[in-house]
Amino acid sequence: MVKSRRVHVLLILVVLSFFLIHFLPCNNNALMEEKPSPVHILILSSWRSGSSFTGQIFSQHPSVFYLMEPAWHVWVKMYQNSAKVLHMAVRDLVRSVFLCDMSVFDAYMSSQKKKSDLFQWETSRALCSPPACDSFSRTDIITAGNCKTICSKYPFSKVEEACKTYSHVAIKEVRFFDLKVLYPLLTDPSLNLKIIHLVRDPRAVFRSRENTMADLKRDSNIVMGSQRTKGEMGPYNTMQVICKSHVEIYKAGSQAIPSFLKDRYLLVRYEDIVRDPLARAAQMYRFAELHFTPELQKWVHNITHGKGHGAQAFDIGSRDALRVSQAWRKTLPFQKIEKVQKVCKDAMDLLGYRLVQSEEEQKNPSLDLLFAQNSSEYQTFKAEKLMSAPTL
Repeated sequence: MVKSRRVHVLLILVVLSFFLIHFLPCNNNALMEEKPSPVHILILSSWRSGSSFTGQIFSQHPSVFYLMEPAWHVWVKMYQNSAKVLHMAVRDLVRSVFLCDMSVFDAYMSSQKKKSDLFQWETSRALCSPPACDSFSRTDIITAGNCKTICSKYPFSKVEEACKTYSHVAIKEVRFFDLKVLYPLLTDPSLNLKIIHLVRDPRAVFRSRENTMADLKRDSNIVMGSQRTKGEMGPYNTMQVICKSHVEIYKAGSQAIPSFLKDRYLLVRYEDIVRDPLARAAQMYRFAELHFTPELQKWVHNITHGKGHGAQAFDIGSRDALRVSQAWRKTLPFQKIEKVQKVCKDAMDLLGYRLVQSEEEQKNPSLDLLFAQNSSEYQTFKAEKLMSAPTL
């Protein structure tokens, strides 16, 4: 009788062991499949390059938690340092945001901070909808003006709470000048990082920077040092640094050296976006593993086919995007264009922007100054520049 009971107990233990070994791992895998690892998207650009609008393409997606230039807080707090010195602090903050650890802002903001103390928080649809704000639905297209009026009084803790409920975290940042700084994030096993490198015709950037010089003064001083931003050549010195950074970022990203960059870098020209907004938005969404919903397609079309001029810094309202992108051709003196082309020639050749040789060419609307990315002329320019690239 006792022996029979022992055999019975052993049989039960064997069955339980078999169940634990063969069935529980499957259940765990199923749970993991239900909630895949978040996708992290860094929109890497420079000031006045259409990055606020491009950021909105991601911000308005219902699967995306988005922040616009969170490293603004680093540069405001540590403004006496150079951009190069601040690279690591900016990278560490960006990593923490990607992981939804918003305690990183404690070093740069008041202990009494609210959600509305975060730089340009109202441009984030995720911070204007549940759980960060209960006045809108997560699927609504939400304007910054409406959000700022209604959603400003929520506690800062809502930022982290909201971030953790999204499958994608996107950050738009203009304070990186070297892709190598981001290598630790690209090799970090806790991140699934994809980089969208947004560029714009340097002549258009220069013209836009002239119109918003006061807004950019502190940032320019950090980039260049206050002395080099002064005088007639100050703005051109800044453009030279910006253009050089785009060249180095593109060389590393497009050649996928090192190999962990493969399929994780996408160059996007702002001019291509405004010429065919739906196609370029679809391209970026595919890269980021996002679905382009009919509602978003309608919004992208409407916001790029309005009547606004986009003159204000951080203005992301509806505008005639194609006309705005070409405004420099009518308003920027040719003498200034020559200087910009001189300091940015390598970037313009590499990224596919045609130089103008006269004021007549500048103001000739039938002369296309954007090389098609698959054109033989552009491919020749690019090959020559890439062949001259140093080993990274």
